[in-house]
Amino acid sequence: MNTGSYYNDKVVRQFAIMTVVWGIVGMLVGVLIAAQLLWPDLLPPVPWLAYSRLRPLHTNAVIFAFGGSALFASSYYIVQRTCHVRLFADKLASFTFWGWQLVILCAAITLPLGITQGKEYAELEWPIDLLITVVWVAYAVVFFGTIALRKVKHIYVANWFFAAYIITIAVLHIVNNLAIPVTLTKSYGIYSGVVDAMVQWWYGHNAVGFFLTAAFLGMMYYFIPKQAGRPVYSYRLSVVHFWALIAIYMWAGPHHLHYTTLPDWAQSLGMVFSLILLAPSWGGMINGIMTLSGAWHKLRTDPILKFMIVSLSFYGMSTFEGPMMSIKTVNALSHYTDWTIGHVHSGALGWVAMISIGSMYALIPKLFGREQMYSTRAIDVHFWITTIGVVLYITSMWIAGVMQGLMWRAVNADGTLTYAFIESIKSTYPYYAVRLAGGTLVLSGMFIMAWNVWKTAAAGTSTADSPVVQPA
Repeated sequence: MNTGSYYNDKVVRQFAIMTVVWGIVGMLVGVLIAAQLLWPDLLPPVPWLAYSRLRPLHTNAVIFAFGGSALFASSYYIVQRTCHVRLFADKLASFTFWGWQLVILCAAITLPLGITQGKEYAELEWPIDLLITVVWVAYAVVFFGTIALRKVKHIYVANWFFAAYIITIAVLHIVNNLAIPVTLTKSYGIYSGVVDAMVQWWYGHNAVGFFLTAAFLGMMYYFIPKQAGRPVYSYRLSVVHFWALIAIYMWAGPHHLHYTTLPDWAQSLGMVFSLILLAPSWGGMINGIMTLSGAWHKLRTDPILKFMIVSLSFYGMSTFEGPMMSIKTVNALSHYTDWTIGHVHSGALGWVAMISIGSMYALIPKLFGREQMYSTRAIDVHFWITTIGVVLYITSMWIAGVMQGLMWRAVNADGTLTYAFIESIKSTYPYYAVRLAGGTLVLSGMFIMAWNVWKTAAAGTSTADSPVVQPA
């Protein structure tokens, strides 16, 4: 068989299946630590089951294992179909799959053991960081190699988003993780004090901006038009959206450091660019939703489209809320409260998870020689369970966060604090229960998805690579 005449669907299939697996694992740990906040003595008092160790395991599993696998699968699938060529370097592509799974496994071992740099979204120690770098460079070679081999002159907009995310994450990861190793499990970063904080949140916010936003917009720009059977509403707007987003996002990181020792001008710069960021973000949201013009009726019968369009609604909401929370006077109320947790999860569960789930539902049947998933009804149930769960989660955290902020700044006539800190914790307990219920619903939806994927794979007619479609 001439492999050049067929797409490389094997690596896409591997990443797609692991997206579901890691989604369950990451969200299961999330539900567990949500329960720990409600019942602190829930688990045995051993260090590796402590909230402080399980929490970074949850964030890494959901972002890099679940989200990362979805991005590998979708970017590999999309770049082949839009370039009309087989993926460049099969063995290197296979290495990215096994290498990424090894990274995740190492994280799952080291984080509960307390082996960590202590940096948000960058907890992994230096040997794992080196492995990530090697895998990521291989990913870049495969992706850009495929672009170079393309049979069409034009590079579709989704590939621009994927390209920007691959390049930017490489730069962010390397610069933020520069460290001096002292043992196999311990290193010291080369930055200190406020410079370390600045570099970390330049990394942290742009991990959100590129890994969790730009890359998933690439997914959106391919799968929504495909699923709707409509062209992108405005291709010109999609290009403007791309260039505006990547130019502005880089500067927004300092809004994480309001009222700290970061210079005031840097804080203000982060706030201004965060506010400007609203325009391209909403431009992309509107472009995606309006792609359904003339096909709105499909929402009644296609739960995959429901996942995708509702994900864009959460994207719009999160990208309005983020700039609003970056305003210093608003941030004075929201900072360090559960409002921030609600905001993060409206983006992570509402936008990232729902667009990923919708895209995997659109993608997986094709990888097993089927027209559609085994059960459309199960997808619909999954959609409603997830939507209700996300709404319960984020609204409870919004209310809890505003309440906490108001309690912390309430003062008596004599200038003393009205509430002790522990009183704010006690008042938050009912909202922790609602959050746990919401998270449990989202996790339940992932089990439904796993069953549906298993039945689809079992009923599949073929796992052979699809033939390359020649451009018209």
